[in-house]
Amino acid sequence: MSVQSVDRALDVLEALSEQGGQAGLSEIAAMTGLPYGTIHRLLQTLLARGYVRQESDRRYALGGALVRIGGAAERMLAVWAEPYLARLVELSGETANLAVLEGDYVVYVAQVPSPRRLRMFAEVGRRVLPHSTAVGKALLAGRDDAEAVFRRTGLPRRTDRTITAVGELLEELGRVRARGYALDLGEEESGVHCMAVPVHDGGRTFAAMSVSGPAERIDAVDREELAAMLRKVAEDFGAAVFHS
Repeated sequence: MSVQSVDRALDVLEALSEQGGQAGLSEIAAMTGLPYGTIHRLLQTLLARGYVRQESDRRYALGGALVRIGGAAERMLAVWAEPYLARLVELSGETANLAVLEGDYVVYVAQVPSPRRLRMFAEVGRRVLPHSTAVGKALLAGRDDAEAVFRRTGLPRRTDRTITAVGELLEELGRVRARGYALDLGEEESGVHCMAVPVHDGGRTFAAMSVSGPAERIDAVDREELAAMLRKVAEDFGAAVFHS
């Protein structure tokens, strides 16, 4: 049985998150469907506890108290993910990663490395922009604010294959949604290819799971078979986290 006030407070926090971490009262109302008076009361409580702060332009932003909770949650998520990433390594032979979106950045929260001598590493805790990574595309493909994220961050060129035009990148996200997986074909690091799929908590994406390796090895694997393998492990992980 849900507690209405808690549900509504979480709706407000999630609305702020989906708006890139900050929003005005009218934007929160539009996203949550809650009355202005209710939102204002909830925000006052969240402000007092440090979960929200008010900026100089009177917009509201996610507060520092969430960092403490978020850090603990990410550490637990990494622990829970490890056996699923290990299964991906066993199935694919390549390094497996779990990443989440923090504000406008992708953060790698867990990794199980490939046993092969030549293998890829993405340092746990590393923050990268989403446009040049498969995990970033998988995380943003289902969001309505992807264009706003790209315009805030810019699209710096990482390699000669990095997509640096917003329109082209939005088209790529459309292809990600259609086929159910994202690719990084040397866009973040030359010679490294990666495939990623979203991890869902029911309807929404809360993480992305990927495998990465030398381009020639990733390209030698049947793409649809690799995607099916990734999706199955990601579905199992999402179900275990949210329905255990």
